[in-house]
Amino acid sequence: MLSAVTTITFLSTTLLVLALFYAFAPAETTVRTRLEQLMNSANRRPRERFSEKQQERARNVLAKIGKLLPAAAETRANRAQIMMVRAGYRSADAFLAIRGMKVILPVALAIFALISGIYQYNPALIILLAIVLGFVLPEIWLLWRIQVRQRLLRLALPDALDLLVICVEVGLGLDQSLIRVSQELRIVHPELSDELQMVNFEMRVGKTRLEALRELARRTGLEDVKSLVAMLIQTERFGTSIGQSLRIYSDELRTRRRQSAEEMSAKTTVKMVPALVAFIFPALLVVILGPALISLMRQLLPALK
Repeated sequence: MLSAVTTITFLSTTLLVLALFYAFAPAETTVRTRLEQLMNSANRRPRERFSEKQQERARNVLAKIGKLLPAAAETRANRAQIMMVRAGYRSADAFLAIRGMKVILPVALAIFALISGIYQYNPALIILLAIVLGFVLPEIWLLWRIQVRQRLLRLALPDALDLLVICVEVGLGLDQSLIRVSQELRIVHPELSDELQMVNFEMRVGKTRLEALRELARRTGLEDVKSLVAMLIQTERFGTSIGQSLRIYSDELRTRRRQSAEEMSAKTTVKMVPALVAFIFPALLVVILGPALISLMRQLLPALK
């Protein structure tokens, strides 16, 4: 009987571990996924178009609801528009969609609080918290999207700099190099590719290179991109070699990345102290001092009686 229970427990545990591994393990390698994206892009277009249509419908509905709110001040609207652009949403309806979410979410959370019965603990406070949370959640989500996109742009910048140095040193101009880099990074780093293509589009419609580069720094909001744009502007003004300047900046960027990684690794010991004090040390004290306290209590309790 004991052997049967042990066997069943072992088999069930093994099956559970295998099921979890199968559920969370990637089904395909990254290389295979990218190759399938290149080879089967034509087959996936109908699905992408269907999802894009659904997203467009939802955005239009939210934009119509967002128009119900009073117009924001000019400075606040400009700031919100910059935040939307930094999050990757350039359409005019994206800002109205966020405003629409600020109308729908408070109402939805308030209705959920009423239906679930949570409001019974403190009706006024719970309803007020639901409304405030529903109004703040779109802003939190937008800030999270900005951080995610900026992180992707920061990771893509070294590759773009290497390709830009190669293109400039083989004889291409800076404008043609930016176009070529945006084409090469379209699959691996689509976010940075879109930003570089936007620079090219702005120069085509009549903006100067300096204005387009300054607009790139304003759209991304990254210090690395701002310093890169400042370096390119100074290089063009003083007539120095663009390839040499890009190579020096690329080396400095790698040095800063390495120093940042070393700083983060040095902070890990300090960040581990709260976890050790709150979770590890109490468990160690219980394990080490527990038997001693039990034996001490067994010796002292009879004497006290």
